[in-house]
Amino acid sequence: MKVAKFGGSSLSTAAQIRKIADIIGRDDQRRLIVVSAPGRRSSGDPKVTDLLIAAAEARLSGGNGSAEIARVIERFSAIGTQLDLAQECLEAITADLRARLDLPTADDGLFKDTLKAAGEANCARLVAEYLRANGTETHCVDPLEAGLILSGEAGNARVLQASYGRLRTLRERPGITVFPGFFGYTEAGRLVTFPRGGSDITGAILAAAVGAQVYENFTDVDGVFAANPTVVENPRPIAVITYQEMRELSYAGFSVFHDEALEPLFHAGIPVAVKNIENPDGAGTLIVAEREVEGEPVVGIAATSGFCSVYVSKYLMNREIGFGRRLLAIYEDEAIPFEHTPSGIDNLSVIVREEVFNHATEERVLRRIRTELEADEVSVERGLALVMVVGEGMRHAVGLAARATAAFARSGVNLEMMNQGSSEVSMMFGIKEEDAPAAVRSLYDEFFKRQ
Repeated sequence: MKVAKFGGSSLSTAAQIRKIADIIGRDDQRRLIVVSAPGRRSSGDPKVTDLLIAAAEARLSGGNGSAEIARVIERFSAIGTQLDLAQECLEAITADLRARLDLPTADDGLFKDTLKAAGEANCARLVAEYLRANGTETHCVDPLEAGLILSGEAGNARVLQASYGRLRTLRERPGITVFPGFFGYTEAGRLVTFPRGGSDITGAILAAAVGAQVYENFTDVDGVFAANPTVVENPRPIAVITYQEMRELSYAGFSVFHDEALEPLFHAGIPVAVKNIENPDGAGTLIVAEREVEGEPVVGIAATSGFCSVYVSKYLMNREIGFGRRLLAIYEDEAIPFEHTPSGIDNLSVIVREEVFNHATEERVLRRIRTELEADEVSVERGLALVMVVGEGMRHAVGLAARATAAFARSGVNLEMMNQGSSEVSMMFGIKEEDAPAAVRSLYDEFFKRQ
């Protein structure tokens, strides 16, 4: 049995959905299909999820969101009409979207998640209807019915272990099962969503639950590349990559696969095949537990922006037992997750994402650090990007840090910080956001062209 997930670009038009149907029909092991919401049809075109978020925000800010919902209805109607689907199917989608918009808004997290999930829920309904209309036994399953149980954090839910036993029964269903990605339900029946891009997570959970032979992730590119193709011209394709390498690169901006989606696959030992819907028979990229490391120590380079660093300095910090714990407890009290903590003898930096560290939060955190920890110096640097150099072969190679820093120097990029994990599979560098493209290009030249 294979689990196949199709991303938003693969569902954006009727023509794309016809391609999906053809891909499903080529392999009778593709019996569990996960779908995202329809994505962009062209550059500048909004994704359906973006329209749904805009509708929710309009309602929550005192508007009605009807204009945004009308655009979503138009998107689904255009696809359904071009697929010659029954009018009853399109009417059901329209009724569902309008009903969600009219729900109470007292719980803004519940309301927003319920509206966001409409893209995947109705896309699954539409795809299932098209497959049935073309003679394939197909069932559309709601995550609540199937047993996808999540934690209660709106917009940031995580799967609960109880889900796996319940979802395993999907193996026994006849025909094709179409499953909406991105959302599930709490034990109490409340709809909650994963983080953005969470359809990858849904697919991974299902693959682990049913013990799939492989998890196929179909997108609009021929697999994973050694660097972002929008930054580096014609980067090298990656044929095979490990879970850990992919996790590091996804975290640092490789949007082809959600970094959190690897966890259930890693534990279940299920390989991932990243494929292009336009070239389904192509090699793509295979993500596995282990691979042969030959010659080149680095497999990929990635960068992502939107970080800030809180620098804390106190003389004899290393002699003060519990300093680090008390510092991070302040972040815990403020519900701020930290990303990295590079340190010196008398100083420590805490790297966090700017999206969870607004200026009001910054004032509270800095005030507490000064008063509770009696720090000598506290400062914040915003506008940072993290650059990752990743590869299983790095742990056996000498001089990689020197090569990386030389590449930064050649491109005139100043390093704000540097950190290497104990696994030695990656090196992380902090730089100014505006320097990220030049840094990635220079690092790519160093590790993939200067052989």
